[in-house]
Amino acid sequence: MNTLAQLRSGQLHGLQRLDLACDLTEFPLEIYQLADTLEVLNLSGNALTNLPPDFSRLHQLRVLFCSENRFTHVPEVLGECPRLSMIGFKANQIIELPPAALTPALRWLILTDNALRSLPAELGDCRQMQKLMLSGNQLQQLPEQLANCSALELLRIASNRFSTLPDWLLRLPKLAWLAYADNPVCDVAEAIVLQREAGQFKQIDWDSLSLHQELGQGASGVIHQATWRQQNSQTNSDPALEQQVAVKLFKSAVTSDGLPECEMAACMSAGSHPNLIAVAGQVAGHPERSAGLVMQLIDPSYQNLAGPPSLASCTRDVYASDTQFTLETALRIATGIAAAVSHLHARGILHGDLYGHNILRNPQGDSLLGDFGAASFFALDEVVNAQALQRLEVRAFACLLEELIDRCVHGPTQQDCLLSLRTLQARCALEDCGQRPLFAEIALTLSDLRA
Repeated sequence: MNTLAQLRSGQLHGLQRLDLACDLTEFPLEIYQLADTLEVLNLSGNALTNLPPDFSRLHQLRVLFCSENRFTHVPEVLGECPRLSMIGFKANQIIELPPAALTPALRWLILTDNALRSLPAELGDCRQMQKLMLSGNQLQQLPEQLANCSALELLRIASNRFSTLPDWLLRLPKLAWLAYADNPVCDVAEAIVLQREAGQFKQIDWDSLSLHQELGQGASGVIHQATWRQQNSQTNSDPALEQQVAVKLFKSAVTSDGLPECEMAACMSAGSHPNLIAVAGQVAGHPERSAGLVMQLIDPSYQNLAGPPSLASCTRDVYASDTQFTLETALRIATGIAAAVSHLHARGILHGDLYGHNILRNPQGDSLLGDFGAASFFALDEVVNAQALQRLEVRAFACLLEELIDRCVHGPTQQDCLLSLRTLQARCALEDCGQRPLFAEIALTLSDLRA
């Protein structure tokens, strides 16, 4: 984090990224001293309400973060910044996105957790848009012109007021990651799934858990290693049985994917599968009434398959430069994940965030799919809609397959198998969504290739 003192003294001359969080109520004009070099400006966590009319003097600016401020409108001056491709105004008080604020280079727009009731039709002119994050607003519909955004790959509209999903949305050629939970459109489907699981989910008393070191933290919560003491039911004289587990305690705030409560509902409804992280039960009796889940503790040999997308990669995961897989390992990972997603789809659950960074794998290729923060429910009996949603997730799997194939090492006798894998990947990535296979077929094809 930089300071105003550093900025004013000239210490930051030539800086490409500036991070200022110091209760700002006005835009520091000294930032203009960096106009020839500044590409990323982060003003999140201040008390700003507007930007100056000559803001476009920052002519090299590509990325702007203004989350957790007090803006009520996205500033129109942003439309005068020709290179600005990523804009983030999460957790403000925004009620309007003026058409003039849209930049010609816009690829990534974050307006999560605001008060938007509508979006301008001109959003459909942003033909380079790849990521659009609108969860936690008051939207009832999307402008039909958004159908023109054929490059759109990730859309977050959870926690709004959508009663339907438009047909054109499910036909977008590259849409792969969709989150729409906590909307009227999926209330009935969610209720059916939760009713199916009623009484099947164990309540685990908080007093039986002892938390240890933190294992990780995400947008929706914090995960700790913990000891779970279970009373031996055979005799009261025997000591309690102790089991090492992971406990995820959820935050209450809306995330870019949606509400933590929706993530919990999806986890509880996912059921048991060898390629999903097992959930033992729900935390009950937390002293601060925090929601939580008790989950399987993952062996440390499992590591994240990839890192999340960067500012540069936008929608695609980032892999270590030396990442390689044998063909057998790549097939094992792909087969396990396809089987897990097929299982979820059969239960009316769309994962919504099928990415390498949400997959744990060990050196042998055993894999676990986690992070249900973007999961949504769909009605299985609405067959046309259900299959269209499933085929969106098939494109996400196509991206994962492509990443595995690109890092795959193979011998001369494996050429035919690799060609078959590439053929499957191409089918999963077809821009004509209706021509993509469903996961039941994908899982079967992969199993045959492994054999």
